[in-house]
Amino acid sequence: MIIRDVIITPIAFRDPPLLNSDGVHERLALRNIVQLVVDGGVVGLGEGSGGEEVTERLLAVRDAVIGKSVFDLHGIEAAVNAVFGGDEGPLDRRARRVVYSPLDVAAHDAQGKIVGLPVSELLGGAVRDAVPYSAYLFYKWAEHPALDGEAATGDEWGEAIDPDGIVRQARALIDRYGFRSIKLKAGVFPPEQEIAAIRALAEAFPGLPLRIDPNGAWTHETAVHVARELEPVLEYLEDPVLGIDGMAAVSRETPLPLATNMCVVTFEQLKEGFAKDAVQIVLSDHHYWGGLAHTRELAAMCSAWGVGLSMHSNSHLGISLAAMTHVAAASPELSYACDTHYPWNRGDDIVRPGALEIVDGSIAVPRAPGLGVELDPDALERQHQVYLASGRTRRDDTGYMRRIQPDYSPTLPRF
Repeated sequence: MIIRDVIITPIAFRDPPLLNSDGVHERLALRNIVQLVVDGGVVGLGEGSGGEEVTERLLAVRDAVIGKSVFDLHGIEAAVNAVFGGDEGPLDRRARRVVYSPLDVAAHDAQGKIVGLPVSELLGGAVRDAVPYSAYLFYKWAEHPALDGEAATGDEWGEAIDPDGIVRQARALIDRYGFRSIKLKAGVFPPEQEIAAIRALAEAFPGLPLRIDPNGAWTHETAVHVARELEPVLEYLEDPVLGIDGMAAVSRETPLPLATNMCVVTFEQLKEGFAKDAVQIVLSDHHYWGGLAHTRELAAMCSAWGVGLSMHSNSHLGISLAAMTHVAAASPELSYACDTHYPWNRGDDIVRPGALEIVDGSIAVPRAPGLGVELDPDALERQHQVYLASGRTRRDDTGYMRRIQPDYSPTLPRF
């Protein structure tokens, strides 16, 4: 089954004004959609990181991938590496894996459609019928402000800039989707305010596992202080400080498990991170680790070291969510509910509705062949036109924030 064409479509879709240590999410999030056209008219779907740079890199590998067997994952990845000169070229391994990832997902989708099996079966078989996800909370403004001729735009979720607002947001997400764990994106306000938000969540939702993620915005002293204050109510603490050595130093001073998607983000960093006991949980992400098969390899390595496994998320749509669900379903090592931005972004999805519904905090693993989702060509074209009209080329949370607060600094640590 030979790949006859590779179609790459950059898209943009609405994103709320979600605050983080870099700044604030812009009005539009960016993604790249890949379609692998295979013999017999089979089309495999992949969704990857957005922005012009990734689009250009995908276009650069297109001719090298055409002609490969859709089952030859090693050959497809080798072709990607060769285009960029391998380890001697301009892109490091992680950057090359970002390019390869949507091709890997699309190849798995096509494989499943060809053999009549869901992707989870191709990854070793589903060990769970449904994958749990967490309510992903953000400090946020009520609306994107009016800027440069663009009108202010609100959303259904409203403002959340204090503990009461965070609890309201959590209740809305839990009432709608039934989430059974909660994560708060932090590093936005002074730590005492974020400690108060976690305590308010613990009071409002007793028994639900809680997590907090400041994206390395805290000093060592702040991280240890927050850990001690919240130790009784946190499930784990994610990336309180920067770097493997910084995380290891915090780990020595708290019994709380530390999780990361910032300091251990490549296979080359696993040995040092695990040997120094810098992290007890790795947040996998197939978009960065190089696709679904490599994510399974990561899970096995975590298991061998006795390290827990969860899943990171960024702004995404349904193809990514389906891929996340399949690899999570096929990972016995998965120890915690996964992150997802999908409730924030699903209004502009490009797959037909029905296959991916969050019920009781989980998504049932699709049983149809491949990823189990169907592309809506009209929706894809709609979001492609949004991308073209926007003039956007990359994500820039800091630049957007500085249009509103000119003196904003993303320098870490902040607190």
